[in-house]
Amino acid sequence: MRCPYCGKTEDKVLESRTMANGESIRRRRECTSCGYRFTSYERIEEKPLMVVKKDGRRQPFARAKIEKGVERALEKRPVPTNTIESIVNEIEEQALMKARVSREISTTELGELVLERLNAIDKVAYIRFASVYKHFENLDEFITEVKKIGKKTKKNTKKIEEVVDRKS
Repeated sequence: MRCPYCGKTEDKVLESRTMANGESIRRRRECTSCGYRFTSYERIEEKPLMVVKKDGRRQPFARAKIEKGVERALEKRPVPTNTIESIVNEIEEQALMKARVSREISTTELGELVLERLNAIDKVAYIRFASVYKHFENLDEFITEVKKIGKKTKKNTKKIEEVVDRKS
């Protein structure tokens, strides 16, 4: 460590303390050349998780964007606020696990994680998110997606198709 007073790199550590729940270490040092005492801090520097857009651009992972999308999909649905928080936590954890080595995840993988969680929680929220995420352009694409999730719950699909047929 370079002495801030004389610029020499020889020093000795007088005292070390763990700080911020083990997130950093504070070291009290003394320069062996001039005797000046100073403090240094050590922290783990992690590369941020980056999201790779479809056009190749990279941007830092923004938890707030995921949270906003999930909240929007679950708007006016009977899902408690703490469930939304846990969904976002799970998505973030899964994204970090998938991107462990490269510290990158594609928007496609991220979108699929969100769809997977929403499908398990609320089918209507799943369809809402899917319609925006998958850029539905017509009613047929919408119906196809409803049928896909409906294979798991045939009873619900029949009701939805009846409603769609009445509106057509």
